[in-house]
Amino acid sequence: MQVNNSVYPNDAQIQGFAEPGPDGPIYMVNLLKFKEKAEYPDGRESDLTGERAYAIYGEAVSQLLIEFGGAATFSANVERLMLGEVEELWDKIAIAMYPSRGAMLAMMQSPEMQEIAIHRAAGLAGQLNIETADASGSWFGESPF
Repeated sequence: MQVNNSVYPNDAQIQGFAEPGPDGPIYMVNLLKFKEKAEYPDGRESDLTGERAYAIYGEAVSQLLIEFGGAATFSANVERLMLGEVEELWDKIAIAMYPSRGAMLAMMQSPEMQEIAIHRAAGLAGQLNIETADASGSWFGESPF
């Protein structure tokens, strides 16, 4: 399995937001990798770490999520890899709930998001976003493993 961190979605991924998707909310799992030092696309000087620049974005996006009917549901530092192998671990995981794909797309296109996105771009070396949906209250079907 090849893993490529990205900061922006490709065309096919953007097009996926227009598709109907599952009924009910989606939960976006964000695997985040930070730059050592923030690098702002507009060239401004900054003494911020990548993690701190992303935290500025995260604080603002948490409030924006609420305005669009969602919520920041979980955030934690990645400590270690317990199973499997990857070349490099992510730094943090965050999970956001959106009431629908459409709500997420609307939030992404909002002027407020455009304003705060510069901190996201400055702080991230890359990320994976994994869209998930409720599995009807089951835990992997009949067995947890």
